Amino acid sequence: MVNRQVTSEDVARHAGVSRTTVSLVLNGVQNIKISPKTRQLVFDSAAELGYVPNSMAQALVSRRTHAIGLVFSRQPHHIATDSFMPQVLDGMLEVVRANNLRLLIDIVEPEHQEQAYHDLVRAKRIDGIVFSGPRVDDVALVNLEKEGFPTVLMGQLPGSSFYTVDVDNRLAARQAVDYLISLGHRQIACLTNAPVSYSAASDRLQGYRDALEQAGIPYNDELVRFGDFEPESGYQQMNSLLTSGVKFTAGFIASDAVLIGANAALREHGLRIPEDISLVGFDDIAWSKFVDPPLTTMRLPAQALGYQACTMLLKLLSGQSIPEKNLVLPTELIIRNSCRSL
Repeated sequence: MVNRQVTSEDVARHAGVSRTTVSLVLNGVQNIKISPKTRQLVFDSAAELGYVPNSMAQALVSRRTHAIGLVFSRQPHHIATDSFMPQVLDGMLEVVRANNLRLLIDIVEPEHQEQAYHDLVRAKRIDGIVFSGPRVDDVALVNLEKEGFPTVLMGQLPGSSFYTVDVDNRLAARQAVDYLISLGHRQIACLTNAPVSYSAASDRLQGYRDALEQAGIPYNDELVRFGDFEPESGYQQMNSLLTSGVKFTAGFIASDAVLIGANAALREHGLRIPEDISLVGFDDIAWSKFVDPPLTTMRLPAQALGYQACTMLLKLLSGQSIPEKNLVLPTELIIRNSCRSL
């Protein structure tokens, strides 16, 4: 005997109700007069028969795909070396599973942004988007805003009307550099986490400048280099600093992943941490407390960022009120052993 897929007609026959009733109940259609007893009968029959709804049919009935998208505007190899995003993803999956949704992940390279966003929205593959790492020069994202497609940013986009979940990158960076200044350092290098077209990178660089200005330390652009998400960029940019001849006693590295490479470059030049150079990182990814020496870094609530962004998007989709359109989560400086007093 060939096993065939159980259909909604089978469920209707087993429950003794119409197919329309089965469709309305299983698709969660509200404001329809169906008794709680009948609803439970349909659920029980579907479970007993092992009925699996056809997702495309569900989408046609409810005009919803029951899927949301997580979109990255980065190069694929950046994601492959990112130790922060899996924690964010874990937070999102907690919400997705609790609500019987699907999560589709898309990596959009900057040069293909406009067509990729257009395809996502027009094809109706998803009901809404959580967008990670907005760029200030992303014209396609501005067009997505004009479309009114349900979107939540993990990050900030100055002047936009998007709902956002983020940390105060500028304040957190300032606090990290303030700590180095409190230890007596005045020659402090900075490696950004990414190009400053990404709003988080721009804000962290500004926080570095804020701390220097508040302490009366002149800003020196010879001490600043620009990372690109991954360790290799940290290695290259730290080598650039070291071979330039500019003097520094400490470094604010605005990403723990970038710091991995920077640390390797320092060691290749025979420099010890913290005896020769003090380092403060950013993110507090999983390995930060296990390196030698354990890393002083700014902890970001990675899992909470994913959880709150996903929760906010579901509220947006269901028309629920959202108390804070721009939710800012707390950060914390974790002091370990990668810095010393002068």
